[in-house]
Amino acid sequence: MIENQSDKVENLEENVSEDVKNNENSSVNENQISDDKQSPEIDDEKTYSDDLKDTITNNDARLEQLEKEHETLKGQYVRIAADFDNFRKRQSRDQDDLKVQLVSKALTAILPIVDNFERARQQLKPESEEAQTLHRSYQGLYKQLVEVLKQQGVSPMRVVNQQFDPKLHEAVLREPSQEFNEDIITEELQRGYHLEGKVLRHALVKVSMGPGQQNSQEPEEKDKVEEEIDSESSISEEN
Repeated sequence: MIENQSDKVENLEENVSEDVKNNENSSVNENQISDDKQSPEIDDEKTYSDDLKDTITNNDARLEQLEKEHETLKGQYVRIAADFDNFRKRQSRDQDDLKVQLVSKALTAILPIVDNFERARQQLKPESEEAQTLHRSYQGLYKQLVEVLKQQGVSPMRVVNQQFDPKLHEAVLREPSQEFNEDIITEELQRGYHLEGKVLRHALVKVSMGPGQQNSQEPEEKDKVEEEIDSESSISEEN
């Protein structure tokens, strides 16, 4: 009886020891499984971080390239805009110059008519009532013509008693003058005109050369000749 009980106790202890061993083995297996599960996760995180770093590096390089392209395109745009603005200004100047040339050509063709009106006005001296009526009509036409020229920007030059300027005047005659200094305009032979500040037609003028030097030199030359004649005659008389 006692032996049977002892056997039972031994069997029980063996069972308990086996259970303990099984529990230990199971815990070890669980720890290994958990370690096995954690190692792939760590590898995945490392791979993800590396990929993220590569992506950031690539994005930075791409951003730098795009910024360079942006600066290049911006510079090209600025140059094109400046070229277009210069082209627009040049076209505007060319159109203005062409307009002035066309107007100048038309007005230059009209100026001889104005000259004829002025000459006729100076020569006509109406005496009868009929001639005076005709003269008033003529004066009305002349005023209308002058008014049209003013509206187009044409203005006459005032040249008498002015300094001669080859940019504005054309000297037809140059003569000595006791009244005017040298290079002073003494007479207007044909009126000159401006068109909006530019020369439409040069004025034909007579220019002073200043006081005549020839007349002042002639008496001196005569005196010298007379002195030489007198000296020669005195020498011949002594001989």
